[in-house]
Amino acid sequence: MPTNTTTNTFLQRLIGAAALDAAIYEEVEADQSAIGQALVVVVLSSLAAGFGASGFGLSSIANIGFISVLALLAWMAWALVTFEIGARLMAQPQTRVDVGQMMRTIGFAATPGLIRVLGVIPGVTIPAFAIAAVWMLAAMIVAVRQALDFTSTLRAIAVCVWGWLLAGAIAVAIGLLFGPTLS
Repeated sequence: MPTNTTTNTFLQRLIGAAALDAAIYEEVEADQSAIGQALVVVVLSSLAAGFGASGFGLSSIANIGFISVLALLAWMAWALVTFEIGARLMAQPQTRVDVGQMMRTIGFAATPGLIRVLGVIPGVTIPAFAIAAVWMLAAMIVAVRQALDFTSTLRAIAVCVWGWLLAGAIAVAIGLLFGPTLS
């Protein structure tokens, strides 16, 4: 008797990714057609950061654009560094991953970043960005554990934290060199 396999909708994948559902991350890892959806998540999350940053007094179109691009570059740096650390430096014997699998899973790990758009509300900016950062890190840990077939969550935590710190340093450096000044 053939089994019926169904794929979750984009919205179901967003909800599952935000809920840190390992099965969703396994699904997008295996679904080569999900790369477009993962890209949409990353772009929307970056735009949410740009618009949410207006709560920091950065409400000009140029500043929103800059923060959105900076968030996208930070995610790209995090993705690249995490892939290199996880797939090359800290891989386990069963780790088999290609760039597409990794980009799909960690693309969906950007889903919690969508709440940064709430930063436009006065008094909510800092909590929205802080919650999003921690939640995205947790989602990234689940995504990395699934994509890299790690047997240890601690290994996934180490990979993600190192990647997060290095990507954060890159984003801060770019922001300091080219970013707007806060008044």
